[in-house]
Amino acid sequence: MKKLAVIFPGVGYHTDKPLLYYSKKLAAESGYMIKEVSYGNFPKGMRDSREKLEKAFFGALEQTEEILKDVDFGGYEEILFISKSVGTAVASAYGQKHHLKTRNVYYTPVGDSFRFMEQPGIAFTGSKDDWVPLDTVEQGCRQGGFPLYVVREGNHSLETGAVKQDLKNLEEIMEITEAYIRGNNTMTGRWL
Repeated sequence: MKKLAVIFPGVGYHTDKPLLYYSKKLAAESGYMIKEVSYGNFPKGMRDSREKLEKAFFGALEQTEEILKDVDFGGYEEILFISKSVGTAVASAYGQKHHLKTRNVYYTPVGDSFRFMEQPGIAFTGSKDDWVPLDTVEQGCRQGGFPLYVVREGNHSLETGAVKQDLKNLEEIMEITEAYIRGNNTMTGRWL
């Protein structure tokens, strides 16, 4: 079975940071070919400006179109999108535009991501995410039917600032991610 995993980073959260780094390794171990999307040139101060956030989203989507233009998605029996932050919106919008059937791991989706999130997946957020309020993510996941895993005291990188706790959380996040990647579609979400 030919399988492809596409990795969509966030703003300043590239594919070699823990969540995406270990997720892509897990996907590769499960037989997925890995394709990383990299985009940049984001405006400063995006968190506080809807206009700048939209500009970043459309810029990242345009760059994604260019990066993935030669990928024959029809040649894969299974497509997995692993995305982080604004990358959750980019991945979802890209999949929607190209009518792709994907499975998804959504790390810390931003509020606007839920406008595009139509394909099945699981989501992770932190209870102290300063990019998007917890109730926004909970509502979006409830409406979209996405199991949500919430890291207690976790920020937008799902980190608490307590290194040993962060390592324990990362291990649990990766265990859940691996189960999903390997085909467990009966997940329910919970607080971590």
